[in-house]
Amino acid sequence: MKGKAARFGLAMAMALGLSMAAAAAEDIDLDEILRKPAIGNYKGYAEFKMARYESARRIWEALDGIGFGEAAFNLGILYEDGLGVARDLERAVGYYRRGAENGSVKAQFRIGKLYWQGAPGIPPDRVEGRRYLALAAAGGDSEAAELLQSGGAPEGPLAEADRAQSRGDSAAAAAILQTAAEAGDPRAQTRLAWCFEAGRGVPRDLPAAARWFGKAAAAGDGEAMYALAVMHATGAGQAQDPVLSRQWLERSAAAGYPAAVAELREGARPAQ
Repeated sequence: MKGKAARFGLAMAMALGLSMAAAAAEDIDLDEILRKPAIGNYKGYAEFKMARYESARRIWEALDGIGFGEAAFNLGILYEDGLGVARDLERAVGYYRRGAENGSVKAQFRIGKLYWQGAPGIPPDRVEGRRYLALAAAGGDSEAAELLQSGGAPEGPLAEADRAQSRGDSAAAAAILQTAAEAGDPRAQTRLAWCFEAGRGVPRDLPAAARWFGKAAAAGDGEAMYALAVMHATGAGQAQDPVLSRQWLERSAAAGYPAAVAELREGARPAQ
């Protein structure tokens, strides 16, 4: 009973902290965020889910200033998709590159893929692309490993969606992902959920994002589990439920998703 009570108390504290962070940007405690970067990154993601992009950007800029790679990756997403800021792919690439150099596997994969395939205003650079993809693959990214093994000519719906995105056709990319997601591909389901969450190629629709994250999570995708943890913590796209939030966070960590592992590690530290 004590263990359950402790877990419930921690889950309630997490949800309360996220709700307070989301309520007003001026209440964000940057000192606390910098003291526990993984939890700060989680709070930034909560702000992002509720479309509070300015608050998310403030958090991630602070974390980027201390070399937290995931924050730089998230800033790249804001600038690539024009969420709360003017769309600026060149600036996004700069953030992805910094995130990659600071150890973010997601940033390594994203910048590697951009260099490998090219994008509007970004000519292909296979040397740099291979370097970053190799880093991502070494960090456990299966898509990066598959891309390298394919010799740069991957097949399948995810690769087709990537090619559409590299042409700047987000709507076509989302349509391809939708077809693959409906056919039961968990990776496509997670990526389609991100499209609905950010409004990339489809109208922003948090309930739709939650449905696709749920399908992918049921199939064992750790990233989707992490997304559901934040949704249940904030009430964005899902009913607010701190117990379910904690459960999804723990399942995500058990699946090896780095952000969940890091957040649980920081959350377990004694107060200082």
